[in-house]
Amino acid sequence: MAADRPHPREGQRMKQILTTALMSAAALAATALLAAAPARAQSPDGKALFLKNCAACHQASGKGIPGAFPALAGSKFVTGDHGELAGVLLKGRGGMPDFSENINDRDMAAILTYVRGEWGNKADALTEDEIHKLRTALGVAQFGTAEMSNKH
Repeated sequence: MAADRPHPREGQRMKQILTTALMSAAALAATALLAAAPARAQSPDGKALFLKNCAACHQASGKGIPGAFPALAGSKFVTGDHGELAGVLLKGRGGMPDFSENINDRDMAAILTYVRGEWGNKADALTEDEIHKLRTALGVAQFGTAEMSNKH
């Protein structure tokens, strides 16, 4: 009867072989699923874009710097008309530069949507298409078409 039982080392080796085979099969299946899935463009992160492009002046808190940079938190201008707000980013205003050549329509919509819904602001989102149409209506060059796309 002892001859019918596998040696303990043989059992461990068989277990390792099966585990490796199962892991390889799972990895291949996952790769196949990812390859078959439709490519989805990730939505831009409005908060990250705001922090990168706007927070130096308007602060991460959206409170701005009194006397220098206006607060965005609780601002009726920010939660008001889409066109007026987006127009500031596209054409600049006062001491604020325009970002028309530095930020594409998709990212600009994400930033403005973030600002309009953050720090207690409660306003609807802006879309990439709205920014594109406004850019055309204002006669602002499309993103990436200028000779030098870094004004500031």
